[in-house]
Amino acid sequence: MTTKAILAACLVLFAFVFTPFAHAAKKDYILGPGDIVRITVYDHQDMTTEARISERNAITFPLIGEVKIGGSSSGAAEAAIAKQLEQGGFVKQAQVNVVISQFHSQQISVLGQVNKPGKYAIETASNVADLLAIAGGVNQIGADNAVLVRQGDSGTVKKEIDLIALLQSGDTTQNMEVMNDDVIFVPRAQQFYIYGEVQRPGAFRLERNMTVMQALSVGGGLTQRGSEKGVTIKRRDAKGEVQTLPAPGLTQLLQADDVIYVKESLF
Repeated sequence: MTTKAILAACLVLFAFVFTPFAHAAKKDYILGPGDIVRITVYDHQDMTTEARISERNAITFPLIGEVKIGGSSSGAAEAAIAKQLEQGGFVKQAQVNVVISQFHSQQISVLGQVNKPGKYAIETASNVADLLAIAGGVNQIGADNAVLVRQGDSGTVKKEIDLIALLQSGDTTQNMEVMNDDVIFVPRAQQFYIYGEVQRPGAFRLERNMTVMQALSVGGGLTQRGSEKGVTIKRRDAKGEVQTLPAPGLTQLLQADDVIYVKESLF
């Protein structure tokens, strides 16, 4: 099974198995403009209301009028409505329940090599695994890592997420909580190139810790005229200049954008 197939299978499994543990430590969702809430008052069915929070962070509720609930949690909103009902003399010891019907105020962008890139609403206890699952998972040319981009008080902060550790090994430290306006970006996978006396020359996905032997296998193996001793690697150095590594050996690890050339045997 390829790395991409493992990632796709683990993504769904992780969302169901590991996500609840990450959720337990999360803060309550903060209500905001655009969110739709359903409000009920115990033993007062006539007060049941479904309302969208306005740009002023408020809703209109029966008897008491406008109530500001945006910028607070559901629990704080329940307390605010109950307080006004009691102070107005409408309901004694009001028991109010606020449930979020639709999440709209907080959104995160999932971009790059995912199957359904776009903006998604942050629901209660959303994290990287949640959002990648909603976005349909990493596509076939996606990398083994993602980048979480966040605008902080001191500027833009970037955190690299190891998707192999997160989805295959279950490393919950990689499953970061997401916040409003965060961006999750999945880059294109790194590649290597192979040409010369191989069965399938071309560009291929660079897997982690991939060796020359594995790369030759991906290229279909040598032709009858190919020689293992005639393998060279062209690689750019830190200055961007192309260096040739002669006879690198079959266990040599490849780097991104390496070009493998297989010479024709002289005998």
